[in-house]
Amino acid sequence: QVQLVESGGGLVHTGGSLRLSCAASGSISNTDVMAWHRQAPGKEREFLGDIVSASTTCYPDSMRGRCTISRDSGKNTVYLQVNSLKPEDTAVYYCSALIGFRRIWGQGTQVTVSS
Repeated sequence: QVQLVESGGGLVHTGGSLRLSCAASGSISNTDVMAWHRQAPGKEREFLGDIVSASTTCYPDSMRGRCTISRDSGKNTVYLQVNSLKPEDTAVYYCSALIGFRRIWGQGTQVTVSS
């Protein structure tokens, strides 16, 4: 059974940076696709990007140029680095893993960006 635990969230001022971590445990392979998502208050969950091995930038236009997803396979950990944070980045950030045909979710970590 795979478990995902996110960490690194908190309160940040506008313009600040955060690196979120997602530690995976259990039957997960370093070839399983992992992803980051976020859900702002009153909005649907938004897909940010996914990764197998090579670092990648985030998908949403609102995050282009300031968001990177990376992975340390040796530590079974995926990272989300977000720079130049804005109040609209306030959300619960989730990681997920696609194991076969099942998507496993972490519990999420809250990021609040103050203006």
